[in-house]
Amino acid sequence: MEWYEIENVDNILSPAIAIYPDRIHHNIREMLRIADSNYRLRTHVKTYKMPQIVKMQMDAGISKFKCSTIVEAEMLIDAGCMNILLAMPTVGPAQKMILNLKRQNTSTSISALIDHPSQIKFWKEVLNQDESIDLFIDINVGMSRTGIDPEKAENLYQFLVAESQLKVRGLHVYDGHNRVNDFNERKNQVDKEFESVNKLLNEINDDTLEIVCGGSVTFPCHALDQKRTLSPGTTLLWDAGYGTNFPDIKMKNAAVLITRVISKPGNNRICLDLGHKSVASEMQNQRVVFPQLDDYERVGHSEEHLVLQLNNRSKINIGDVLYGIPWHICPTIALHSEVAVIQSNKVVDFWAVTARHRKYRLA
Repeated sequence: MEWYEIENVDNILSPAIAIYPDRIHHNIREMLRIADSNYRLRTHVKTYKMPQIVKMQMDAGISKFKCSTIVEAEMLIDAGCMNILLAMPTVGPAQKMILNLKRQNTSTSISALIDHPSQIKFWKEVLNQDESIDLFIDINVGMSRTGIDPEKAENLYQFLVAESQLKVRGLHVYDGHNRVNDFNERKNQVDKEFESVNKLLNEINDDTLEIVCGGSVTFPCHALDQKRTLSPGTTLLWDAGYGTNFPDIKMKNAAVLITRVISKPGNNRICLDLGHKSVASEMQNQRVVFPQLDDYERVGHSEEHLVLQLNNRSKINIGDVLYGIPWHICPTIALHSEVAVIQSNKVVDFWAVTARHRKYRLA
């Protein structure tokens, strides 16, 4: 039996997603090996959104986490995390929600991002006179999604230092645009882009700052500099996209989609109950990899259906269960309200994907 197969799969309605804690434990150990210190990791929770996986990391000594949403921050607090970075520039009601979390959890360090001087005014408007907020300056090293250019960041740092209610705790340097397959070439690009950050650090001359760097494919590059904190996230569950493109990173796939053959239309085709609503579908080409199939291509994909063209469909029957490794796991997990937990090829539990929900109202 293959590692992903489930003996009691008849107890699971498809489409569904299963996770494998033994393989998650492997990935945690591998992150720790690369980081060479549990304190150097500030892992991102956006991929899995489940407190049980947070606690698995905390049991391994990882104490700092990064998140993208208020609900993810709440999940971290409920899991017992004491050091949280909300890695999104926040404005409007989100700032008030962050402050509410801080007021309700005074023993927990909760930080936010800032990347523009105008945000100083926003923070000062929502802070009470006796309050402060911990901030990380978001640095743009090439992704150009959020972040301030390193050459302009010293002025922002000085503006923040002059404000008693705004506490600069570090820099956030995310380089998710770096998708170079070869490790040495990837490392060269990281080093080249980080030259401007090193110059900024020399100008600021503040050894107390935490420098949060990288994502799942660049954190091994940043790990070679002991002064940097590392923030992988997809590494916990991994996926077919990263596994195919970055073989130097020895993570194991720990999440698998469960789908069934519901029809066999003509021309050597099968139809699965695995539509857009169950697997991330932003990729134009590959969206899910089926290790049980040798030769196939996607010829149709709609809200509830996935149609595959097979080279030899006679081996596949209606009702058969197929297991698929998502090409992009992060948005795939967010499509499911719970996951089946698999130990020794058996379903042993179900976990809610707690932080997939959104908040729309101020409490």
